[in-house]
Amino acid sequence: MGVDYYAVLQVTRNSEDAQIKKAYRKLALKNHPLKSNEPSAPEIFKQIAEAYDVLSDQTSRQQVARAILAHHRPELSDCPPASPVTHTPDPSSRSHVSTAVKRGIYDKFGEEGLKGGIPLEFGSQTPWTTGYVFHGNPDKVFHEFFGGDNPFSEFFDAEGNDIDLNFGGLRGRGVQKQDPPIERDLYLSLEDLFFGCTKKIKISRRVLNEDKYSSTIKDKILTIDVRPGWRQGTRITFEKEGDQGPNIIPADIIFVVKEKLHPRFRRERDNLLFVYPIPLGKALTCCTVEVRTLDDRLLNIPINDIVHPKYYKMVPGEGMPLPEDPTKKGDLFIFFDIQFPTRLTPQKKQLLRQALLT
Repeated sequence: MGVDYYAVLQVTRNSEDAQIKKAYRKLALKNHPLKSNEPSAPEIFKQIAEAYDVLSDQTSRQQVARAILAHHRPELSDCPPASPVTHTPDPSSRSHVSTAVKRGIYDKFGEEGLKGGIPLEFGSQTPWTTGYVFHGNPDKVFHEFFGGDNPFSEFFDAEGNDIDLNFGGLRGRGVQKQDPPIERDLYLSLEDLFFGCTKKIKISRRVLNEDKYSSTIKDKILTIDVRPGWRQGTRITFEKEGDQGPNIIPADIIFVVKEKLHPRFRRERDNLLFVYPIPLGKALTCCTVEVRTLDDRLLNIPINDIVHPKYYKMVPGEGMPLPEDPTKKGDLFIFFDIQFPTRLTPQKKQLLRQALLT
């Protein structure tokens, strides 16, 4: 017994075209191999596609009979010769039934007649038609129906039912949704951010092939021109450089600046902080602090004040470039880590008492 295409799509034999489309949409989404984990899903998906390929043709039994009769015995027909049945003078002496009459032939002759060919009841030099052969590519049917290969998340729920998006018409056709942004950290040294630099980053992404349906993973180099003074948290956006797909707008790729730890400086906005270890004696008696800058200059900063735990020295214009105007810079703040002696001789203690307590 042949395959019951109506049972495959879970519709009745008198179903209208809209009901068949709705049934295919629901079952194809439910049984798509990318969504269903059932071992039988690929085969069911293929059966659903074949059933829809046949039943989506609305040619009636009467139209089939008239088309065959008009082609082979026009003198007995009430319509001019038509082209649904094409005569091909090959050695097999069988003519090809086009897609225009598939459902009508199936309704009248069943799967055996559809696939094995049907007899021409009024006689002819070519008394049989060539049978229907499904092309075997369910993805092609799916793609032609939906206009894309992944409509699940955008237009349908888990059961394959429509989600009302209030756009009217066939929901999903022509409506694209952009993937969420992809964020990656971009770690830069203070030197990179002081002078500016160029960073080249290789990404791998899916790119649509010429058929606008399948895709291939390809590498691409993104170039970032780091400007002097960029702060932590600066965002660099490459629009639509994410994975491509037939039903999506590629995601934006966003790089977020992160500062690497520096051995000498800590940054606060446009200022640089520097901690200088100083012996207690120099803290009390003044000294000169040497600071090697990011551009490799040596600063000699005189400290003429008594250095106490909350004391700091500001050096104007020796900080980071301002992003708005790199010719201007923030300030350098020098803090002090006062080093106390671990032990003192009695003689030194006596001298300190005389110097500090009298």
